Amino acid sequence: MTEQVLVITPGRGWEPLRLRLLWTFRELGYYLVWRELKVRYKQTLLGASWAVLQPAATTLIFAVVFGRLAKLPSDGVPYPLFAFVGMVPFVFFSQSLSQAAKSVTSGANLVSRVYFPRLLLPIGAVLSFLVDLALATIVLLPLMAYYGYVPGVELLALPLFVLLLLGTTLGVAFLLGAANAQYRDVQYVTPFILQLWLFTTPIVYPLSLVPERWRELTGLNPLVSVVEGFRWSLLGGRPPGAELAVSTAVAIALLVGGAFYFRRMERTFADVL
Repeated sequence: MTEQVLVITPGRGWEPLRLRLLWTFRELGYYLVWRELKVRYKQTLLGASWAVLQPAATTLIFAVVFGRLAKLPSDGVPYPLFAFVGMVPFVFFSQSLSQAAKSVTSGANLVSRVYFPRLLLPIGAVLSFLVDLALATIVLLPLMAYYGYVPGVELLALPLFVLLLLGTTLGVAFLLGAANAQYRDVQYVTPFILQLWLFTTPIVYPLSLVPERWRELTGLNPLVSVVEGFRWSLLGGRPPGAELAVSTAVAIALLVGGAFYFRRMERTFADVL
């Protein structure tokens, strides 16, 4: 019987994504997600409650500063509910990127010793925060009931906006994760990027404040459509408009472009880590 030998050599130029290989190593992907969850909540007093406390605390500050003092409008929605719905997807985005940006460097021992699809590292970091997103979304229900809001048929569209959020997050995570392996200061720049991203997303203010002629341009930030989609799905009101098509195109470009960039850079990971 002839033995088959698999020789793994570094590629040159742009590498194919090899999505089938990701499926082959899916059990490792499950393990990476589970490891992220265990490490995050190990030896914590409040455990998974932190998934709710962070957006709740931020919402409280926004409600006082922007709702009461600055008196920003909220399209007729009570400001605490308006801000909390916007913070839920953004907290997922920010926490996922903070973890995914250092996923390659924190997995240096694994990267330098065994072969596996390196894309699983940022994917595992991002997917582990879906648990936090689900918990925070569930907490929204009693808050909505308190203010007299009942989800309508629009709620069926919520998974589509979760997919848009997930695609955007993974695309940026691939870019930051690969860049941080080469330049470690990326992990220090990431919080600054997220601060800017927060205030360019209509979380503390409604999108209606943006002139109509600029609405499509706001779609260049996919989180605009994500936040507006969450509000529409859960609270009703104005559905996302033309900016949704722009956001979807940008999210797909980020996801595909980020994955190819990561694959191109991963052949150097073992040498620079």
